[in-house]
Amino acid sequence: MFRLLPLLSLAIPLFACQRQSRSPTAQVDAPSASAALEEMDPRAPVPLLPMMANHQKQNMREHLVAVQDVVLAMATGDYEGVERAAQRIGYSEQMGRMCTHMGAGAPGFAEQSLRFHHAADRIGEAARRRNGAQVLHELGATLQVCTGCHAIWKQQIVDESTWRQLVASAPPGRHQ
Repeated sequence: MFRLLPLLSLAIPLFACQRQSRSPTAQVDAPSASAALEEMDPRAPVPLLPMMANHQKQNMREHLVAVQDVVLAMATGDYEGVERAAQRIGYSEQMGRMCTHMGAGAPGFAEQSLRFHHAADRIGEAARRRNGAQVLHELGATLQVCTGCHAIWKQQIVDESTWRQLVASAPPGRHQ
């Protein structure tokens, strides 16, 4: 009997936890919670396929790391490091195609995302001139475009047929 006592003292809390987790008040109805959140969010949707949404989120995280690298390089006066980091978020033809493709179903999104990349180019230009005050000014302007975009747009996951319909109805040159 005394040998079972330690086992019982461990088992009782386990059963209590299991009982609590089955309580209807402890469970959240995920679909209705998501719908409630969606209703509270007034931002405009950017329709994306799941893989596109994931890719876009990965890019946003990479952009944030590049901004961090700009700040860290600027803190030590490493203008070459600032320029390298800014290039990672600056405009390129590939980035332009990707932004245009991602924004095919949301008029205005591609243009705003391209403004972010062009603003980031100015960080690198200021770094090439070794103008620290201008680097910081351009970084602030770039972040303003960034936060402005996030204030206006939200991802909306759509299925393949919805995506095809949206892309087909987009103005020419809006998708690739």
